[in-house]
Amino acid sequence: MKVMLFANTDWYLYNFRLSLAAEIKRQGFDLVLVSPNGEYGPKLRELGYEWIAAPMDRTSLNPLRELALLWWLKRLIQLEGVTLIHGFTIKCAVYGSLAARLAGDVARINAVAGLGYVFISNDIKARVLRPMVRGMMRFALGGDRARLILQNPDDVDMFVRTRLVREEIIRLIPGSGVDCERFKPNQRSRTNNPPRVLLPARLLWDKGLAEYASAAREIIADGYQAVFLLAGEPDPGNPASVSRSDIEKWVGEGILEWLGHVDDMPMLFCSVDVVVLPSYREGLPKGLIEASACGLPLVTTDVPGCRHVVENGINGYLVQPQSSQMLAIAIKNLLDNSSLRQRLGIAARRKALMEFDERIVLSETVSTYGEVA
Repeated sequence: MKVMLFANTDWYLYNFRLSLAAEIKRQGFDLVLVSPNGEYGPKLRELGYEWIAAPMDRTSLNPLRELALLWWLKRLIQLEGVTLIHGFTIKCAVYGSLAARLAGDVARINAVAGLGYVFISNDIKARVLRPMVRGMMRFALGGDRARLILQNPDDVDMFVRTRLVREEIIRLIPGSGVDCERFKPNQRSRTNNPPRVLLPARLLWDKGLAEYASAAREIIADGYQAVFLLAGEPDPGNPASVSRSDIEKWVGEGILEWLGHVDDMPMLFCSVDVVVLPSYREGLPKGLIEASACGLPLVTTDVPGCRHVVENGINGYLVQPQSSQMLAIAIKNLLDNSSLRQRLGIAARRKALMEFDERIVLSETVSTYGEVA
């Protein structure tokens, strides 16, 4: 069997799917990684993986360009002898599945992590695209030799209720998992003074960046001595991306410290006291499950994806989405009580080991391959 992993960025393959790539090779399958060109493609090759740059523009609406991409994918599947394609994100899932159907009898696994800009945003472009994308998903994602991997029960309910796919082809698997040996608690007691709060994410408005900045501003104005960190980069290919000028404004105001891209996330998590993600909707947020594995208390929103990582009052707090005031209250509760932070952090680590360990996720994913191969 030859597997193709198809993603909309090489960054995603490198940062989220290396463990899956290694497991596929360990199982004795052939593998090719496909994504648009970027700085991480050569790094994938350095690790010994076959990586091919796709002529794909994530934001393109040009029909001729999109048809050319579809034809290119179909030819690539045939030339590489791919027998199973695993697509990530809605666009790769749809295009990969359509190309696989055109190429012949190719099994299809699709992992949709959250609903993305088209379904979350209410701007005109998103509303216009939504019916068309729904129609393409209905046509592309179904079939006996297809499985759809979703990351939380809310998304399962939405896909079934809107009849995007048949319920029997859906598999609920918690994201890409987390390496609980690499991401583990700091063995030394956290004695940061002042305490350090971190938001780790792609810098998109729908990750709750504005609410985080407002909450930090309010907490500092109330006299709290705390450091508010932001780890991640803007995503120019996403219409919801925060601009560098917005970030620099918050930094200049003295309410946030921006770390940019961080390679050593385990080290960063070991240096902070609280992790925050006030997102509007997620599949299963990688930053939260990594922080959970590191034994950190979490503050996030009561929305799909996030509420499946955090149990309110057990391993963190769930707050109303798009409410900087409620976010600030939850963060202040943790800043006020170090023993509470420790108790919630212990519970967070326990949940990560039981539910999000990547060994569980990899086993379930490869088992899904066996259903359609």
